[in-house]
Amino acid sequence: MSRSDASKIQSFLAEGPWAVISASTNRSKYGNKVLRCYQQHGMEVFPINPRATEVEGLKAYPSLASLPKQVTGISIITPPEITERVVAEAIASGVKHIWMQPGAESEAAIQAAETAGLEVIAWGACILVVVGYRES
Repeated sequence: MSRSDASKIQSFLAEGPWAVISASTNRSKYGNKVLRCYQQHGMEVFPINPRATEVEGLKAYPSLASLPKQVTGISIITPPEITERVVAEAIASGVKHIWMQPGAESEAAIQAAETAGLEVIAWGACILVVVGYRES
C-alpha cells in the first residue's frame, strides 16, 4: 500500500458516519461482510439496499438521498457500471470519501469523483483486510 493510499484510508476512517452501497442480507456476500466489519468496530453505518428493509439489524435505505443524516464516506460493493451511477449520487449527496471495494472499480467513476473533489480509494485495498474483519 502506498503512502498516498494509507493517507486516504486514514482520512476515510477518521470521520463518519458511513454507508455501505449494496449491503446484502446474504451473510456470505461481501456487501454483508463489509457492513458487519463497520459494526464490529463500533462505527456508525447505514446499509443501502433498495430491495431490503433491514440488513444485520439496521434499517436499510434505498439510496443515499433517503438517509436520515449525512454520511461522509461510502463503501461501494457493486459492478463497475453501477458504481458509476453510485458516484453520481454520492457527488449530489455531499459525500467526501469513496472506497471502491475490489471489483467495484471503474475508471470513469474514479475520474468523476476526483473531478468533483472527492477522495477515492480504489484498485487494491479492501476494508475487510485494512480494518480487520472476523467471521461471526
